[in-house]
Amino acid sequence: MVTVEGKTHYEVTTWRLLETGWQDGATNMAIDEAIMEAVAAGEQPPTLRFYGWQPACLSLGYSQPWQVVDWEACAERGWNVVRRPTGGRAILHVDELTYSVVGPEHEPRLQGGILPSYLRLSDALAAGLAKLGVSPERAGAPGKGGALGPVCFDQPSNYEITSGGRKLVGSAQARRRGMVLQHGTLPLYGDLRRIVHVLQFEGEEARQAAATALTASALTLEESLGRRISYEEAMAALVAGFTTALNLRLEPGRLSAAEQERAERIRAEKFANEVWTRRN
Repeated sequence: MVTVEGKTHYEVTTWRLLETGWQDGATNMAIDEAIMEAVAAGEQPPTLRFYGWQPACLSLGYSQPWQVVDWEACAERGWNVVRRPTGGRAILHVDELTYSVVGPEHEPRLQGGILPSYLRLSDALAAGLAKLGVSPERAGAPGKGGALGPVCFDQPSNYEITSGGRKLVGSAQARRRGMVLQHGTLPLYGDLRRIVHVLQFEGEEARQAAATALTASALTLEESLGRRISYEEAMAALVAGFTTALNLRLEPGRLSAAEQERAERIRAEKFANEVWTRRN
């Protein structure tokens, strides 16, 4: 990796490319963790994965209090609740494309800590979105006007992708035992305000204020472009963005039998277990 005239250039390297379709929330998080274990063990190369969520799922950040969830409202809608292994605040996963990146900390595209790697990976996301016609921007430091609410998309974090000043991609990262997991959400279409109906607020006025703030601070890909983009088209664009911006050779693959088995165990023991989801 070298920097020339402010631009980073990487030696070409091969990562695995996975598309695992639509899964429930606990399965999706378990697959990310199983991939991380396989890459850490040297059984698999660094991996870029794309996936969706079925049914819709409310995910909590690693340290977010579980009491922010309106569990009855989620159950009435048939929506799952899961706790992510990464930080941040609540996200409603529906009508979206999700990506995850797993690799070792010494990988040039991931080294140097959370913020430098966020910036490098945001280059790939921005390049992919530009191929769809978005004019992507990067957020600076969040404002300091008061306490953060429970909703992830009510404010962009450092280097997250925005369009017209509104958050378009939300990402979160975890580092453990020399490994990096970053995953993120690209809302394709739909009403982002749906999330406020499954979270706890002090009253209806506070709920409506959160919905209004969300409308002002975030948008979907459809809103950004003025046309609806399919999951497949969005994924193809992001694959191209990662390939060109990070000088990657992406080789399509599939989960190994060992990864599938491990994901099933992780799902049962952790992400589908209420002891994990409702931990303090």
